[in-house]
Amino acid sequence: MTLLRRFSKTMLPLFGALALSACGINSVPTAEEEAKAKWADVQAQYQRRANLTGNLVATVKAAGKQEQATLTAVTEARAKATSIQVNAEDLSDPAKVAQFQAAQAQLSQGLGRLLASVEAYPDLKTNENFLQLQSQLEGTENRIAVAIRDYNGAVQAYNTRIRTFPDAIGAKLIHGAKPMTPFQATTPGAEEAPKVDFGN
Repeated sequence: MTLLRRFSKTMLPLFGALALSACGINSVPTAEEEAKAKWADVQAQYQRRANLTGNLVATVKAAGKQEQATLTAVTEARAKATSIQVNAEDLSDPAKVAQFQAAQAQLSQGLGRLLASVEAYPDLKTNENFLQLQSQLEGTENRIAVAIRDYNGAVQAYNTRIRTFPDAIGAKLIHGAKPMTPFQATTPGAEEAPKVDFGN
């Protein structure tokens, strides 16, 4: 009897810990932190694009031949895109994520118009600073696409985890977990990088 009591005292807490670990105690916060880290990557790439956009506008303006209205629109879109911040705690608020997405889409559209209008200025297309910025911007748009894909994958994994048994138990009772919002294009074609090919 004493041996059975000793076994019960040592093994019951172990079994209890194992049962709790199977209910999302550790897996839910791990999945949440993964999604938050991926969101930080998305923000970093958009910030890089905003920085490049400022340099691109300055280079085009220095050429002195660009339409002022297009430059103003891009500058305003850049200011709006950088003013809207979505932190990790906001990721379960679809309205805040949608506001961020809309601002980024507006900047994408403005950049597309700016880069398309450069076709009329052959001198600018041979400007070394412009060509470097064009290349960096193209690379950044590709990084943004990868960061969004990775973020959406992490959000899908997290949302699945908090809604499926047995992790749903710990997600609701212990963590109060809420689904996170994936990043989606807000306008047709907004998920595509602006065309920056000036080779022709």
